[in-house]
Amino acid sequence: MVGPNFARPPAPTAATWIEAEDAHVRTAPTETIRWWEVFDDAALSRLVEIAYAQNLTLRAAGLRVLEAQARRGITIGNLFPQQQALRGAYTRSRLSANTDTPVLAGRDVNNWRAGFDAGWELDFWGKFRRAVEAADADLLAAVANYDDVLVSLVAEVASTYIQIRVLDERLAVAHDNVQVQEDSLRIAKVRFEEGGTSELDVQQATTLLRDTQSTIPQLEFQRRQNADSLCVLLGIPPRDLTELLDGTGGIPQAPTAVAVGIPVEILERRPDVRSAEQAAAAQSARIGVAVADWLPAVQLTGSVGLSAESAAHLFEGRSFEAVAGPAFTWPILNYGRIRNNVRLQDATFQELVVTYANTVLRAQQEVEDALIGYLFGTEQVTLLAQSVAAANRAVDISLVQYREGATDYTAVLTTQQSKLREADLLASNRGAVTLNVIALYKALGGGWEIRTGNDFIPADTQEELRARGYWGSALSPAQRADDVDTAHNDTEPRHWWQWRWWWPEW
Repeated sequence: MVGPNFARPPAPTAATWIEAEDAHVRTAPTETIRWWEVFDDAALSRLVEIAYAQNLTLRAAGLRVLEAQARRGITIGNLFPQQQALRGAYTRSRLSANTDTPVLAGRDVNNWRAGFDAGWELDFWGKFRRAVEAADADLLAAVANYDDVLVSLVAEVASTYIQIRVLDERLAVAHDNVQVQEDSLRIAKVRFEEGGTSELDVQQATTLLRDTQSTIPQLEFQRRQNADSLCVLLGIPPRDLTELLDGTGGIPQAPTAVAVGIPVEILERRPDVRSAEQAAAAQSARIGVAVADWLPAVQLTGSVGLSAESAAHLFEGRSFEAVAGPAFTWPILNYGRIRNNVRLQDATFQELVVTYANTVLRAQQEVEDALIGYLFGTEQVTLLAQSVAAANRAVDISLVQYREGATDYTAVLTTQQSKLREADLLASNRGAVTLNVIALYKALGGGWEIRTGNDFIPADTQEELRARGYWGSALSPAQRADDVDTAHNDTEPRHWWQWRWWWPEW
């Protein structure tokens, strides 16, 4: 076969992660199939399962796999006679009386014909086999894109769920501070009524209370937006999710350590990296298709049939007719066009090689960013927890001192503002640490493995397709994701008559 044989392009990968020596990081092979279970949150696991079953974006990606499979079947068809047709015709003609052949003048002539015509361009240079190779890679790229959608979907469901839990905790902090500030306002009013302080304390206490209360509607609004986004991810109209969220859970606790493996594992695990590799593989094969246009194309053509003046004589041996022979075409005056098409395909291939390398780099950056966010975030949460404990103690002391007249309301005001700020910041940062863990597992390419053993499209969609009657066995259980995973590793050289993998479904 003319044209280059594809090999995985080189990509810059680090030997290890920057923070590999940190006590919270393990470089042992990581288990990312159901990574969300590290949070031990039943509601989150239930949401992921629903999203996998019902998300419409994922269904569309599954149908694109089916489209790529059908396009591959069309391409494989070009290896066989490209033109073939059964034909049949009947004509009745009357010859002119003024013809030069008076014997036939004025005569009615019937003609009955039936036959089979075929034309086959032989794949001398691998043009059609390279096209099948490209279609193979396109199908694998479609599967990788499906996996990438699934990875993003799982991470987005988890992130949106965590955002809702963070907002729940921030709302709890706000309500707790409202209660504390209402108690402070009552104390300020009592002291003012008894003449122990001025009205200024009452107004300051009222200002702080109303300011805190005003944050609650904004938090409720953000929570509602996140709940609506979660509904869309689950493939359902926006509705109350109280039952699904189970209403009792707090922010899921991030694990004390994470397993990240080594950078080179990204090349196999991340679907977007695999998709970029397969896009380059498909384009490499298209170079061969373009190069084949430089060379002569050899065809075999033939026609066999029956021809008779009456239907009664059509199937007699004397009615048989046939014609067959080879032919070739060679576009000797189109070399500028063909040469530049080869250059176009080659330059496009090189662009995709660079895109692949850049995808690998970006993947490593995403892992490093999420990892350092997790590590520094964990440290920050520890310090903020101590800060919140100190702020709570300061509020208690300031209230006692204010009640006894040992200090003015400024101390109460300052400590309560600090309590609200630190508690709200702690809730936000606890959520940020968990979100960084989610981002880390997404960057590692985890989660797509849950589709192993399942169809790319759900049963109800398959029934819709079958109802139209065109699909035959193309939707059989044999067309599973497992087959594609096997095909992805099927790089053994083949002779021209041997199929690389999946026989097409006709």
